[in-house]
Amino acid sequence: MKEQKLTWPARGRLWFRIGVRLVLLIVGLWLLWKVGLPLLSLMAPFVAALITAAILHPAVRWLRGTLGGSRKLWSLLVLVLLFGLLGAAVGGLVYAAGAQLVSLVQSWDDLLASMEGIFQELERIFARFWDLVPPAFNETVDSVWDSVLEWLKNTLPGMLQGLVNYAKDKALSLPSFGLALIIYIMASYLLTADYPDLRTAAARRTDRRLLAFLVQVRDTALAAFGGYLKAEFLLSVGVFFILLGGFFIIHQPYGLLLALVLAVMDFIPIIGAGTVMVPWAVIDLFTGNLGGAIRLMVIWGLIALFRRVGEPKFVGDQTGLSPILSLVSIYVGMRLGGVLGMILGPTVLLIALNLVKLGLFDGVRADAEAAVEDVIAILRERPESE
Repeated sequence: MKEQKLTWPARGRLWFRIGVRLVLLIVGLWLLWKVGLPLLSLMAPFVAALITAAILHPAVRWLRGTLGGSRKLWSLLVLVLLFGLLGAAVGGLVYAAGAQLVSLVQSWDDLLASMEGIFQELERIFARFWDLVPPAFNETVDSVWDSVLEWLKNTLPGMLQGLVNYAKDKALSLPSFGLALIIYIMASYLLTADYPDLRTAAARRTDRRLLAFLVQVRDTALAAFGGYLKAEFLLSVGVFFILLGGFFIIHQPYGLLLALVLAVMDFIPIIGAGTVMVPWAVIDLFTGNLGGAIRLMVIWGLIALFRRVGEPKFVGDQTGLSPILSLVSIYVGMRLGGVLGMILGPTVLLIALNLVKLGLFDGVRADAEAAVEDVIAILRERPESE
């Protein structure tokens, strides 16, 4: 294929378009970072309420069309049912977990005695190991260990004070969170009751081409974000029941609390329940509790098998994202935004890929291909012989 060399006027127009697109991209990212994210944080209750209204709109419309009555009444009943069920579920879990937490606190002395026995056993194992190590190496390790202890002695008070300050700040933010929750509930009702009128009014005041673009972006974002979260939520629910059943079979006294915590950890990409269960099993193995270590590893093996078999099915069916792209998006999101970035990374990538499929970047791709062909043609050009 012969590369096409452009004329200088065409080349100027091409690179001008590329420059304008680059400037708009930089300005858009800057506005998103400096204005969009703070504005989203400020308006978070109303954004969440609008999403809730959009999700509940089909149900409210169907109930009103089937049974008649006022939309405001059906909106109120649906929201009361939704928040009632969510509140009952969260309250039941918190009550059960709290009961087990109280039981854990009450048996704290026994737990400390058990932990002390574990540490003593580990100390004996490491002591036998260090007897086989040359004395010179032992002296080096002792020196390093003394340095670590000195560092902990100087640093630990500051770390504890920082932890106390963090807990204090979170406690002081509880009234603000409660107020935001009340505003979210009120806004959910108002937006759900008036959702059709608000959507019609917004559509009338928006340009048709811009409206079509926004509808495509909305549908793509909802499908990608909802699909990914739905897949991960279903996987975490499955992990929760596997943990709960396994802990019940092995008679773990804090099974519900542990299953709930580990299922939440499993929802977070990369972390997973294995970050707790594998070290737990290793400690049991070193302390001579071979049966406990085997039981924990069997439970963790069932979780790993469930995720390996179910994850491609769930995530693939809900999003269509390949495993390697999912891994890349999780890593990049982690480097850019921490845990939140790890969760949003696959969603952002899915939105971008779906927007590309919709043809929204065809002009950018055409200009890029033309620019590459023009540059290659210029580089391959040879001086004319005299």
